[in-house]
Amino acid sequence: MTAAGTPIAVITGASSGIGAATARQLAAAGHHVVVTARRKDRIEALAAEINAAGHRATAYALDVTDRAAVDAFATELAGYPSVNVLVNNAGGALGADPVATGDPADWRRMYETNVIGTLNVTQALLPALTASGDGTVVILSSTAGHGTYEGGAGYVAAKHGAHVLAETLRLEIVGTPVRVIEIAPGMVKTEEFATTRFHGDTERAAKVYAGVAAPLTADDVADTITWAVTRPSHVNIDLLIVRPRAQASNTKIHREL
Repeated sequence: MTAAGTPIAVITGASSGIGAATARQLAAAGHHVVVTARRKDRIEALAAEINAAGHRATAYALDVTDRAAVDAFATELAGYPSVNVLVNNAGGALGADPVATGDPADWRRMYETNVIGTLNVTQALLPALTASGDGTVVILSSTAGHGTYEGGAGYVAAKHGAHVLAETLRLEIVGTPVRVIEIAPGMVKTEEFATTRFHGDTERAAKVYAGVAAPLTADDVADTITWAVTRPSHVNIDLLIVRPRAQASNTKIHREL
């Protein structure tokens, strides 16, 4: 539980990377963060770290693709004074094969996590966000949702779905006290993203960043999210695309090799 008047921010996929960094930064900005992910040990450790730093955090193990579990989570949040912010960060990429040989199971899992998972949590929490009188929905898409590249069709399709979800939701709820913000990062180097994409092949994952002097970090993206969330209520950052300086597009990257 948290004190009345303290804004509450729910962050999905908070067990590592951008989600964990966002939780730390929003907590430091004065939010009580509710960190969710499937890996209970990771989010409990994160919540303990944030609380030890003098901020407020609660951990809740959650698979965003499990609608019954998401609805139960929303019911539990009903005991809080209000829910003000939802950061839909859970997602990820799997595989980099061409359309001709891509694994349908990877495509399905990416769509379920990046799109259906975002839909589940947004639908479940939208009534509370609206009732707060000052709600914000953040959807983490990707530059992949705004431009395709060879070998990326499955991830591009999923992130395009996330982009369209954000764009359509904004149209549908205009006039309510809820903002819809889309943050679309480019090349971000985190401890797990590329390794997960290549099913644990660390050598292949390292090649993604080879020669790139300074890809974005999780903290860079979290800083962007926190900035957008903490703008005055009447200011809506519809879409913010953020890339490292070395990346001009999804297919044009300067590498110092």
